[in-house]
Amino acid sequence: MIDKAIMVLPNSKKNMGMLAGLAVLQALFIIGQTYMLAAVITRLWNGEKISEQLFAIVAFFVIFSARHGVTFLREKLLDHYAAEQAAYLRKQLLEKVFRIGPKIVQTQGSGNMTTMALDGIEQVENYIHLIFSKMINMMVIPWLILAVIFYLDIQSGVILLIIFPLIIIFMIVLGYAAQAKADKQYKAFQLLSNHFIDSLRGLDTLKMFGLSKKYGKSIYNTSEKFRKSTMSTLKIGILSTFALDFFTTLAVAIVAVMLGLRLINGLIPLFPALSVLILAPEYFLPVREFSSDYHATLDGKNALGAINEVLNEPEMKKSSLDLRTWDENSKITLHDVSVSYENKPVLSVDFSVQGLKKIGIIGMSGSGKSTLINTLSGFLQPTAGEIELNGQKANNLALEGWQKQLTYIPQDPYVFQLSLKENLAFYTPEASEAEILEAVRVAGLSELVAELPEGLDTQLGSGARTLSGGQAQRIALARAFLDKKRKILMFDEPTAHLDIETEVELKERMLPLMEDRLVFFATHRLHWMRQMDEIIVIDQGKIVETGTLDELFAKKGYFYRLAQQMRGEEDA
Repeated sequence: MIDKAIMVLPNSKKNMGMLAGLAVLQALFIIGQTYMLAAVITRLWNGEKISEQLFAIVAFFVIFSARHGVTFLREKLLDHYAAEQAAYLRKQLLEKVFRIGPKIVQTQGSGNMTTMALDGIEQVENYIHLIFSKMINMMVIPWLILAVIFYLDIQSGVILLIIFPLIIIFMIVLGYAAQAKADKQYKAFQLLSNHFIDSLRGLDTLKMFGLSKKYGKSIYNTSEKFRKSTMSTLKIGILSTFALDFFTTLAVAIVAVMLGLRLINGLIPLFPALSVLILAPEYFLPVREFSSDYHATLDGKNALGAINEVLNEPEMKKSSLDLRTWDENSKITLHDVSVSYENKPVLSVDFSVQGLKKIGIIGMSGSGKSTLINTLSGFLQPTAGEIELNGQKANNLALEGWQKQLTYIPQDPYVFQLSLKENLAFYTPEASEAEILEAVRVAGLSELVAELPEGLDTQLGSGARTLSGGQAQRIALARAFLDKKRKILMFDEPTAHLDIETEVELKERMLPLMEDRLVFFATHRLHWMRQMDEIIVIDQGKIVETGTLDELFAKKGYFYRLAQQMRGEEDA
């Protein structure tokens, strides 16, 4: 039930020590209020006046208030600690995602990662709160109460001692069943998250091809699986709660009957019998409280396991190379560099690039273009080979000096929930108003700014102003234009989802940005190759040809056949 990862959270042992102290204090107050209540009732039964019991009655209410004051203090302490640890885990998770890059999002699914960072962290926060509170209480309070019960009446103590382990065993059996159901539920939730997000992203395309209803049914079926798995888990949770309540009530009833029979026969005084009867429900209360929140702890444990799975993902070992700003004399060489995915080779390349030039990377879909771009961007760890930068050797390109010099523009640039101005200057917050307006002009955003109600201050994303794919790409280009210091541009199919008219218009804006820079431009559209200084042709993860456009056409090799296939012409 307790995830070992929770024990290594910062200040967890200190927090547990404080909670154990509060649990001991609470147990003493429970015993104290029981003593006062039993004493008052016993004395009244023996004929004493109620006015003579005022001190005991006041003491009872003081102790009762103190008990709940300890509970309030414990909850405040746990609220603060759980919120603090949730913030710490969210920070760790986001930092890990940014360090690893797109690879982890592709592996886990964007919907799952989003859910994990939002709902998952909230579930973990609840889990931390519940597990520390309920477990510490269950480990401390019952045994102090049991010790007092044994002192008052050994027979009742033996009955309660025998029943407690039986209840725990029963809880464990049902707990394993609930755990299996909860695991299935969490997997269904991950599937639903990814499926829903991916369907939303492709809604325009699905609508265009008349597939939206089909995918709507698919989402409905996935949500039904999640609903059924949730209901199945809840059934186990309700059954375990019912069974626990039944057995604890039965145990208290057995103790009450035994005490009643012995009272009638004069074998036990009223005070110890009454004290045991009051303490018996308190003895089982921590277990019942734990059981009532068992399902919530399972959700939190699964979420914490998923988060730790991401946090424990192996990272690339970064080399500390002293790299100068990329210029016409700089050189990068990949010596037999290979990249594998799930132990299957997906890329094997060997090439060298020097100076400021535009490198086109072309091939069919799935040929390895994006893998090469991600490797060059430092997002993927080569499984073999060697990389050389200006004569310095490295085992990957996750180098601070390299990544600080490059701008990465993917197929779907992200538009943040900020104003247009803040989106444009996201990587260059120091940019002046004049520089931003010049970037707007160069990227072809002037018309958009003119039609926005608040101009550059208009809010974008998440229910605010939405943008087309072409407008989002223009924002990405404007960001690149504002950042004059970065001399390396990585384009990964930046126009793949755009219509040809928008692409041609964007092309006119993009080409000037490529001047005096090292550009790697991955695409499957031929018209870009006319502006490239050199072309790398990829097929099945391997470089099959390199050269200029004229050289490749003159060879009439793979590129020539690829061009025929793409154009659908006999004469390329």
